[in-house]
Amino acid sequence: VQLQASGGGLVQAGGSLRLSCAASGSIFSINGMGWYRQAPGKERELVAYITSDGTTNYDASVKGRFTISGGTARRAVYLQMNSLKPEDTAVYYCNALLQRWGSDSWDEYWGQGTPVTVSS
Repeated sequence: VQLQASGGGLVQAGGSLRLSCAASGSIFSINGMGWYRQAPGKERELVAYITSDGTTNYDASVKGRFTISGGTARRAVYLQMNSLKPEDTAVYYCNALLQRWGSDSWDEYWGQGTPVTVSS
């Protein structure tokens, strides 16, 4: 199973970026997918998440600016980030809770991080 993330980069404050993440491999079912971020010297934190029934959840700091789309059925999620602020600078990680073919367990997978840098 792989989560392939892309779309990070350098942008000025007030700008926009769109992150993409696609899940591939021997996947039977996905319960939820989302994005986390980790800024230098800080712990990894949830940014946005979407579950299999379409329910979305956002960190308070990004509500109204970021939008998660896609979904578990598509095995892909996207994060549209608008009105970016310098404090959004971090490495962004794609995450999925999924069940592989032949497995009884739900396991968490992470994509490689994609860096987002917002300059002031």
